[in-house]
Formats: sequence, C-alpha cells, structure tokens
Amino acid sequence: MKPVECLVRDGVRGFRPCVHGAEVLGAALESGLLPGEILDFSSSVNPLGSSRRVLDAVVGAFGQVAAYPDSNSTGLRQVIAEHYGVGCGNVVVGNGSTELMYLFADAFLKRGEWAVMPAPTFGEYESAVCKTGERVEFVRLGEGFKVDVGAFKRQMRGAKLVFLCNPNNPTSMLIPQNVLRDIVEEALVQDALVFLDEDFLEFVDDEQSLSLIGSIDKYPNLFVLRSFTKIFGLTGLRVGYGIANRDIVDVLLKVKIPWNVNCLAQVAAVAALRDEEHLRITRELIKEEKAWLGGELARFGSFSFCEPDANFFFIDIRKSGLTAAGLKAKLLSEGILIRDCSSFRGLDEFYVRVAVKTHEENVRLIGALKRVLGAV
Repeated sequence: MKPVECLVRDGVRGFRPCVHGAEVLGAALESGLLPGEILDFSSSVNPLGSSRRVLDAVVGAFGQVAAYPDSNSTGLRQVIAEHYGVGCGNVVVGNGSTELMYLFADAFLKRGEWAVMPAPTFGEYESAVCKTGERVEFVRLGEGFKVDVGAFKRQMRGAKLVFLCNPNNPTSMLIPQNVLRDIVEEALVQDALVFLDEDFLEFVDDEQSLSLIGSIDKYPNLFVLRSFTKIFGLTGLRVGYGIANRDIVDVLLKVKIPWNVNCLAQVAAVAALRDEEHLRITRELIKEEKAWLGGELARFGSFSFCEPDANFFFIDIRKSGLTAAGLKAKLLSEGILIRDCSSFRGLDEFYVRVAVKTHEENVRLIGALKRVLGAV
C-alpha cells in the first residue's frame, strides 16, 4: 500500500490546525499547576458562565439523551428567528460557529476560486478556506489596525468569498458602519458572498443598531454569524448560528452533517436566549470591569492599546522588553493564562490579548502583572 500521505486530498495535505487560546490543560502540563489553579484570561467568554436557567434546562433534558436530537434544530431556529424578527428559513444552526465557517467555505468555494480577509483576524477563516484546497488573499489592516476600505475593495476584486469579523479578533475593534456596508455592497456588485462574524458584537453598546442582521433582505449575499459561546457562556456545548437569505441557508442545511447539534445544546441555547436578565447583568459587569481594567492596564508605561470595543484588550507590549511568549510564561508561573497573539497572521511577537473577567479576577491579573513587570 502507498503511504497514507499519498492518498490524502491536496487540500488536507500539509494542513495545519489553527492555534487558539483557552489551552488550560496544556498550560497545566507546562507549568505543573492543576487546571483549576489557572485563571484563564486567554478565552474571551462570559466570566459569569452560563445562567442558572440554562443549567436547569440542561438537567431537565437528560432524559432526551437516549434519542436522536432534532437534526435541523428546528425549535432552536424558531426561537432565534423570533428573537431577531426573521423567518425560521433564514436561520441555520451549527456545532459551534466554527463548524459554520468550514461549512460555508466548503459549500460555496468552487475549484480555482478564492477568498479574501483582513490580517490579522480570526485564524479559522483561513483554515476553513485552505481545507477546501483553494486560496486566501490577505489585506493588511491599516494604521491603528483599521480596515483601509480602498485597499480592501481593490484586493477583493474577483474574490468569491469575503470574511470579516466585527468587532475584529484579536484587535477588539469595530469596523465603522459606512466601511462595512461599502464592502458588502461592493461584494454584491461582484457576486461575492460576505461571511460577517458578529460573535463578539453582543458585548458592544448599541449592538442592535450595529448588527447587519436586519439587512439580510437588502444584502442577499450576506451571511451573519452569531454564537452561544461568548456572551451566553455555552462554550463547552458548542452552539453557533447564522442568519442569511433563505437561498444561502437552504444550501447550508442541505450540506451540513445530520444531528450536528446535540439535544442538550439545543435546549440550553433556547434557555440562554430567553434569559434576558443574565445578559443584562453580564453586560453591566463587562462595561464596568472593562473601564476599571483599562485604567489599570494604562498605568503600565510599557503597554500600548486602543480602547477596546469588545470584551478583551489587544495590547502591544514591546516596550516591556518581553515577547508575548515571554510574558505569557511569566504570568503562567503566577497562575494566569493570557493569549500570545504571535500566531495571528500579520502580527509580530509583541502582542497579547487579555479578556475582561470579574473584578476579583481582574485584580489578580493586575497584581500578577505588577510582580512580573515591576510596580507601576
């Protein structure tokens, strides 16, 4: 028999998985600490976790685990549709938002076609495209890590897919509405599809006015991604969803794998979306703690960052004399895990990402930074 590598499809040969934060188990092995002794600032999710209402719903659904889940997550799609004022046929649900990234690229990229995206941005977009065997063109973000709309529109000529993240990961910056709509409209003229990731938008003030979900009829080429991972805290259950023109959703429903979202995840997501009080408390906490943490981080003269729009800080630490890997290692010895951003395309080794957590946890982070870098 030939070596297995000779039998692998071209798009898979040489494929390298994307690097992520939240690698608590790996950090525990590296540091000798127990996972429970590590405070994870590398993962930008709800610091309060999922709500009591969600946990009760999951416990109440244990009796369903012996049966197949609804393959198309119909009940959950109906609740999402009602929440946003769209039709059930405008909604598709995935096993986490990442599954929908891969499904989208696989469904719509034909041989010889290509995708365009900013750099830096979330690495799974690139991985999703590369796994199909097709190519990616990158547009470097401009000064202050802002989208240069002219450069982006020039680079996207001829592209089949456009990937955008708003607010962007890892920069924590919103794309201005006029820039965002300009790109979507240009893509529409070019018969290109736009995959717009709004996973972090629910942490932003005026989220409803900033979302393009209400524009799916105006922009039939637009797919808007949302997740139950971030603000809802269902990280381990893996539930994401997309809202788009029915023609796009119909394609994705046809090609997705059956039973892709388990029964507990579906029940939990319904309960999470209906628990508006937990969302209100979360947003108030993030707003208050982001202001406090930003003030404390600004006191470190070796840190440089812009005011974040999302629930995490993107920090240039080059003046500290440490690389991101070096600072990560020092903080890990203090039981703190941060995100080394050097794996993001377009960044050097001097950027880190730090999530906003509870006040007690944020105080621990600042204390560890003072010990590592010297008192401010």
